[in-house]
This record gives sequence, C-alpha cells and structure tokens, in this order.
Amino acid sequence: MKRFGVLLCAMALAGAARYEAHGPESEAFIQPIDGLDADHAASFRKGSGIFRQAWIIGPSQDHPDFAGLGPLYNRLSCIACHVKNGRGAAPDSENGVARTMAARLSVEGRDAHGGPRAHPHYGAQLNPEGVPGVAGEGQAIVDYAEFDVTLADGETITLRRPTLSFRNLAYGALGPQTKTSLRNAPPVFGLGLLEAVSDAEILAGRGRPNFVFSVETGRNALGRFGLKANQPSLKQQIANAFVEDIGVTSSLFPVESCAPTQSACLGGASKLELTDAQLDAVVTYIRALAPPARRNLDDRRVTDGESLFRAIGCADCHRDTLHVADFALQPALDGVAIHPYTDLLLHDMGEALADGREDFDAGPRDWRTPPLWGLSLAGKGGDGANFLHDGRARTPAEAILWHGGEAQTSADAFRNLPEPKRQALLAFLNSL
Repeated sequence: MKRFGVLLCAMALAGAARYEAHGPESEAFIQPIDGLDADHAASFRKGSGIFRQAWIIGPSQDHPDFAGLGPLYNRLSCIACHVKNGRGAAPDSENGVARTMAARLSVEGRDAHGGPRAHPHYGAQLNPEGVPGVAGEGQAIVDYAEFDVTLADGETITLRRPTLSFRNLAYGALGPQTKTSLRNAPPVFGLGLLEAVSDAEILAGRGRPNFVFSVETGRNALGRFGLKANQPSLKQQIANAFVEDIGVTSSLFPVESCAPTQSACLGGASKLELTDAQLDAVVTYIRALAPPARRNLDDRRVTDGESLFRAIGCADCHRDTLHVADFALQPALDGVAIHPYTDLLLHDMGEALADGREDFDAGPRDWRTPPLWGLSLAGKGGDGANFLHDGRARTPAEAILWHGGEAQTSADAFRNLPEPKRQALLAFLNSL
C-alpha cells in the first residue's frame, strides 16, 4: 500500500512551498491537491468562485447565477463563516452575537427519516437575517463564564463555559421544549480525502457510527461529515448548508427552509437557485482542497509529544492513519495512507460538552472525532482559533481539559503530566 509520506505528504509539502512566498498563514487552507487534470482544475476554480461569491436577492439580470438569497439566511456566502476555509470565530465579547456559528433547533421526537424534529415555528436552525418583507428569526447570543482549572504541577488554565440565549425572536417564544445546539463553522480542507476512506475502515474504529438518511439514495448511510457525523456525503453536506445557511435551494433540497407558520417566507420564489453544475463545482472544490503539510517533524519535542499522544490514549479516537480507497479526482492517491487524526466516529464526550439534543443515532453527549490536521495554523489566516463544537476552547490545552466521558482518562492524564511532557504534547499538536 502506498504511503502518505511518499506521495501525499510530498504533494502537501510542494503546496507549502508554493504558498510560503505569500505567507503560509494566509494561504495554507486554499491549496488544491497536486495533479488535477484540466477538467477538474477548471471545476475547482469555478467552485472556488461560487464558494466565495456573495448571493443576492433574485431575480437579478446583472448576477443571475447568484440570485436566490433567502428568504431567510445566516450569511451571504460560504466563505463568510468558513473564513479562508478555516474555522468560525467565537462571538465578540461585547455583544455576544454568533455570526459564524449556527444555532440548531429541534423539539422532542424524530422527523420522517429518523433525524431531529424541527422546531414548528423556527425550523431546524435559527436564521438571523431575512430579505425585505421577511423578518429575520432573531439572534443567537453567546455569553461565557470563565473558571480556572489547576493542573497537577500547579499551572492554572482558564476555561470558559458558553451559555446560549436568544434575542429579538420574530416568530414567538421558542418554548421550554426546544432543544438547542450551538455549532461553530468547521474547516473544510481535506474533506475529499476523508470521503474517500472506505466504510469498512471507518467501522473498524473504536467509536460508534451514526447512520443517517441519504437524500440521494433514499436510504440510511454511514454519516461522516458534520459535528455529529449527521451527513453521509460531501454533496449532501454542501447542498444542506446552501439551503439552511444561505437560503439557496438545489435539486437535493428544493424547498426553502421556512417553518410552516412563516407565511411571508413561504411566499417566496420556488425555483431551484443552485444549478446541478454549480453544486458539482463546489463539491469538486471542497473535495480537492489539500490538508496543509505538517511542520517541525524532526523536532525532538514533537516526536516525544507524538509518543505521549498515543500513550495517554488520544490516538484511540484521533486515529493517526486512514487510507484513501478510491479518489476519482486524483487516482494516484488511491490506496495512500493519510494522517487526519480522526476516526470519523461518535464518542461520548461527557456531560460538560453535552448539548441535550439527539441527531439520528448520536446522543446529546456524542460528538464525531474532529480531524486535527491543520491544527497549528488555526487562527493564523484570518479564520477563528476556536476549538470544540461550539468554539469554547481557545487553545488545544483548553480543548483537552474539556474532554470527558470516554476521553476522561486521557484528559486526566494530560492534567497530571509534568510541564516538560505537557509542552511536548502541545508541541506535537502544534506540528499538525
């Protein structure tokens, strides 16, 4: 089997050399994998433009390809939340308005496909903005309460616990039965490689799968995308984001995300706003985004930290190696080993990280293991440097200390490491 270090890592390093001259902190997450043929390269460029394009209210003679915003939406473009293809940012401490985050909503029960049952007045997600004549639904507000955690050697680390509330709700109170979940925008690079990992290899991991409804096949499939692994494919993940975050319909999701009681929203245009060709181009763009190259591989602290990462159990969930089964965009990558540090499976992360909300087979305490590649560059290209599903952690150390449930033993081991070993582990994470 071909090795990542021989082929894909060499390609990523070549990409690093390309963007080094422009500053790796601003260009690291926007590089395509090497060797795309002419057709895929053209589709990548087209998809990049659509991903960055601000959508407008339709109809429009000047910009017909990008008319169709709303009636309800979060932001005008994909890139507005996934800044430079990286993470969203935590809300400003002054007003607390969540701008690159989504507030998921549901009530007790399941929908027709076994997923969360949408809120009857606000739908599956709070959309703060509306086109003229349609009131935006309101604002999600995040407040943080800080507290200190003392490690075994006496070092103190300040954590912050978020509290989600809502302001200016336009369609009535949410009601006490409402379940909410704050979700920060995750990075989008390297996802095509993760999509190409076989189901069998994922299911061989130690976590639990989330089997979710596939709109394309009409059957349940293994979920691997989304913070609770609630999307089975990149195409569905992207099309769902277009309709829920920007209000742009497609052949996969042809109906606007208007709740049944929102009459003004329901009265909007019903034609499909994202063509299949546009959707395919965005899918190609996301599939072809390369993960950034690792750094400082010869640093003794990094190698020691990697050993500690395994020794205290982090690698049980953050699997260092998966394999590309079939990658149509670049067949030379078929069979290579990749190192995303995820198993794409669900794990019980404890009550402190629970959101009180089910999502198909994922329970309130369950979260999909996030990939760690590119971790060292978070926040250095204009994106956010916030970790965990709701952005509460500002550093990898904070993120580790929030781990509970299945990861409690690893978090405790980190807490008890002497300072030199703790810094070695963090140096390893800072090499990813």
